[in-house]
Amino acid sequence: MTDSRELLLAPGPYAPADGFRLPLAWSRERAAELRRRVDPEGRTGILLLDPWNIVTFTGLWALTTERLLAAYLPPDGSAPTWFYPWLDHELVTTWWYGDGDCYFDVPDVPGQFPPHGTATAGPGQDRWEWLFERLRHRGLRPAAGAIDGFVVDAELPMAAREAAERSFGDVPASVAHHAMAMRMVKTDEELALWSRAYRYFDDVHAYARDRIRERDPLLTDARLRLDMSGRVLDEIMADYGADRSVHGPVGITVDLGWVRAGRITGLPHPNQVRHAVIADQRTVQVSGIVQVGGCGGELYRPYLLAEPTAHERRLWTTARDGCLLLRDALRAGRTGGEVAQDVHGFQRANGVERYAATRPSHGQGMEGHQPPYIALGETTVLQPGMCFSAEPGLYDPAGGFGANFSDTFVVQAEGPAVQLSRLPWSEEWCWLG
Repeated sequence: MTDSRELLLAPGPYAPADGFRLPLAWSRERAAELRRRVDPEGRTGILLLDPWNIVTFTGLWALTTERLLAAYLPPDGSAPTWFYPWLDHELVTTWWYGDGDCYFDVPDVPGQFPPHGTATAGPGQDRWEWLFERLRHRGLRPAAGAIDGFVVDAELPMAAREAAERSFGDVPASVAHHAMAMRMVKTDEELALWSRAYRYFDDVHAYARDRIRERDPLLTDARLRLDMSGRVLDEIMADYGADRSVHGPVGITVDLGWVRAGRITGLPHPNQVRHAVIADQRTVQVSGIVQVGGCGGELYRPYLLAEPTAHERRLWTTARDGCLLLRDALRAGRTGGEVAQDVHGFQRANGVERYAATRPSHGQGMEGHQPPYIALGETTVLQPGMCFSAEPGLYDPAGGFGANFSDTFVVQAEGPAVQLSRLPWSEEWCWLG
């Protein structure tokens, strides 16, 4: 049996990174650029609240749940001041750390800190109240018109706005658009890490294709998903080495939860458990996300395990050709809405528009889905370095059949977008009947 890796496409233009994460120097440069965009005069500090902005502009991987984590970037470029829960103490204070305040946990009681021997129950303090009072005690205040003082990187919820009013008599301005505009356009360093992630992803997809071709009567989609996950993570960590120190192997994500076989491929987001014997099915969708250092994205291929009907052939082929059209249409200077119109028009011209369940694509970032979107209402102009999924999938829930490809397409300065994976789009790759 031919090794599926022999069918992989030639490598693209982005050479894989040597390392496994973006260095602190990269985050410091990104933070400096954000400050320049917010205030070219260098008088305004920035309070980071969005977890993905914290990762990008400080380099710290410490994603929290309902606990509040914030980092204040001083206007002079010195190390951040952190506001954090106690469980993140080691992570925060051993990274890019200038100063900070911490609370024990939420809901927190002022003056009570169990690790320091005080643990009396009482009225809890609002986390936003705590944060803004800490800022006020440090002599900081909201910027007037986003100049001087401090601004925030997010649109504050009502509870935060009310707490700011009580602390300062004013609400800090949001510069979320500046942060998102920067994160939407990937740097060369990010794209090199994306390329490294996709080399692992290519390999595990080739492995999955070979496993499917074996027609193992005991292989379920659930087992394939687990085997793929273990294989790709083992490969990444073998290359990474023995280091498991704080701030070492961060931002490594392997999520193959959408591998599924049979009739549930006819649903974009099935709510059933994925557990079917692959050899007994007509279709299997191999889908997921792999990231290294927060960089990477989706890679999907829909496999046909029996001779397709005319209907299945039309849906599969149109979905595939829609991806290739999307790759050509993703050009700098166009809007996301214009590109979406092209893809939906192609679906309509092929008579399959009623099987289109989603927009053709979304922007891809550390958090997964990210603006801008390739959707009819998107007015954002595409720029070189923007990364997009490729998902003009077609679904027939009644027929129990669906075809959804994905990849990452990177917008170029000129010409069509570039594909990051090496997976073919061919019938030879995907039709295994």
